Amino acid sequence: MLDRIDVDEWYFDLEGYMRQEEPAQAERGRAWATAIGLQAVDGLRPSQYLLDTAQQHIDGDITIDEVQDRIKSYYERWDQRSHEESETEEADTVSSRIAEILGERTFNFSPSELRSIHGRLFKGLIKEAGAYRKHNISKNEWVLKGDSVRYAAWESIKDTVEYDLDREKSFSYEGSSKSEVVAHIAAFTSGIWQIHPFCEGNTRTTAVFIIKYLNSLGFEVDNRSFAGHSWYFRNALVRANHTDLEKGVYATDSYLVRFFENLLLGTDHELKNRYLHVDWPQEEDCDQIAESPTEQVTEQVTEQVASLLGALGSEELPGVELMARLGLKHRPTFLYSYLHPAIEAGLVERTIPDKPNSRFQKYRRVR
Repeated sequence: MLDRIDVDEWYFDLEGYMRQEEPAQAERGRAWATAIGLQAVDGLRPSQYLLDTAQQHIDGDITIDEVQDRIKSYYERWDQRSHEESETEEADTVSSRIAEILGERTFNFSPSELRSIHGRLFKGLIKEAGAYRKHNISKNEWVLKGDSVRYAAWESIKDTVEYDLDREKSFSYEGSSKSEVVAHIAAFTSGIWQIHPFCEGNTRTTAVFIIKYLNSLGFEVDNRSFAGHSWYFRNALVRANHTDLEKGVYATDSYLVRFFENLLLGTDHELKNRYLHVDWPQEEDCDQIAESPTEQVTEQVTEQVASLLGALGSEELPGVELMARLGLKHRPTFLYSYLHPAIEAGLVERTIPDKPNSRFQKYRRVR
């Protein structure tokens, strides 16, 4: 069984470490913090082995190639893996590959670069790594109460990616204020993500591509935004690409702009996922509501949360057992449509709250 730890503690140690060490170490630290933080968009957490190995790379004791060789050898020793262990292997592998790409000084603003990043991140993990999807997709989103963003039709992906990148390439930032630059970057990122050109791994691929693009424009990206708020980043992309006039839901870049202002301008917006839920009260009320003792998303829970509460009953159950009772096989769906919303709403709690990733973790209804 893998020992999966609280990554937040690792980030805390890393930030103090980076403030004191030489620039190359700080740069490697930022790359790793971003790489590991991005795994949260798919509900993945790295192993303790990966964190220890990453620290050796940050220290300069081993190369990134040695990191990847060690990760590969570490998992090759196992003949069989549980579902949880397979997910941790993906988190470790993709984290090391993101750290490698972010550490490189090369970048080409083109569709082939976007495909190359996806291929490098998911080679050996996804059959279609580096290739555009050939079927249409939809995904149930917690922030939309189970609705899905309308992604690009698979037949139009190639043309749409080329169109968006060509339009961005021809855009001039000259004379734009910092706020205008941030708003434009947010809109461009939203458009690329909405295409969802790949079967899996779109958010992580988009994030790496955008970070590399921002670096090419001279920005030094604040790793704390991606390290600690990658799920918010994804939910903000969802809200930027969904309109339902009948339900009074309108696409808005405002949440994504806040994320990019923190990322690029050093602002300190509070990035809370519950604010993005379509049932959360209007923006102007958020500051007042955020200070109230009750921070439930809505008085009426979603169908997914209601199903989770029914599956729990009066018992204390591990996540694997809950997924089985709900008939779920896709862990990210379980985490982001069922478990996290229930915890955010104060309806479900962890039995070991100070160690959220303990292998002994169970969940129970709040009484």
